[in-house]
Amino acid sequence: MDNFKFIYKILRALEAAMDCPAFSIDQISAEKLGISRQRWFRYLEMMAEAGYISGVSLKKDIYDEYTVETSGTGIHITLRGLEYLSENSIMQKLYNATKGAIELIPKILPQ
Repeated sequence: MDNFKFIYKILRALEAAMDCPAFSIDQISAEKLGISRQRWFRYLEMMAEAGYISGVSLKKDIYDEYTVETSGTGIHITLRGLEYLSENSIMQKLYNATKGAIELIPKILPQ
């Protein structure tokens, strides 16, 4: 499972939501992402602890039930989260460029 792919998707959705007056956490729910609720909760927990997101309260009760509540401002991406997206975008572009170059080399050089 590509954990960073899901983290990136959540952050991208929150970044896009910066232009919207209201954002529902249901737009980035476990069901929408196609992952378990536990994994989704842990992603949100890790992103909050890393400072990538804000405006969310995460709790786990004694029955292992997960509760996700948003604050009055709602869940949103932070400056640190925007930096993560920016760095990830640059790395993805470099990866794609390198991959393209590697694919071209055998075509250019005779064997």
